[in-house]
Amino acid sequence: MKTIPASRVAHAALPRALFFLALTWLALASAGAIAADASKAQQPFEPDVADNQAVAIFAGGCFWCVEEAFDAVDGVVSTTSGYTGGNVDDPSYEQVSKEDTGHAEAVKVVYKPDQVGYDALLDVFWHNIDPTDDGGQFCDRGDSYRSGIFAVTDDQMQAARATKKTLQDDPDAPSPIVTRIVPATTFYPAEAYHQNYYEKNPYRYKFYKFSCRRAATLEDVWGEDAPEH
Repeated sequence: MKTIPASRVAHAALPRALFFLALTWLALASAGAIAADASKAQQPFEPDVADNQAVAIFAGGCFWCVEEAFDAVDGVVSTTSGYTGGNVDDPSYEQVSKEDTGHAEAVKVVYKPDQVGYDALLDVFWHNIDPTDDGGQFCDRGDSYRSGIFAVTDDQMQAARATKKTLQDDPDAPSPIVTRIVPATTFYPAEAYHQNYYEKNPYRYKFYKFSCRRAATLEDVWGEDAPEH
């Protein structure tokens, strides 16, 4: 039996080892690229407003109705319907509606802190949702219609948690409070036809809102503290 020198065995094995090392590196690089791409939706939200403005993000079921509620607040500069809180980058309404993206319908509120404080916005938010409903909001069911506060700053997080605790400690407030409070991540504006829907399609919007019993439910939940509709 012919003996192969050890040096030849080592030289023959080297290319194979390098080949598998290269494959491993490519696999890890690809996995890293995929993970980085998938995590865009979960990156911290970065406000893009003027120095005298701030951003708040709320989810309260159908974003058409949430827009209407905050547009009526003095000091609010603009509202934008969109999607946030999930793990899919740049989702569409159709994708979010399938309930597998993790995103919620939400509204980005741009406001002037010297005209309206975050606590005032929180008060508007709480009284325009049913904070005891963990299956959606009003007639809209599913996780994408969940209620939530997406805190843009640490101060907002503390303020949101404080108001939630105040409600939980109030025997006259609705209970139990199941609204989630989480750090804000990337916010994706919804399609153009969703923006200012209540203004562009007033009859369809009013029919939807009435059929969904939004105002009636808020009266049941909040009583005299329910907003006027």
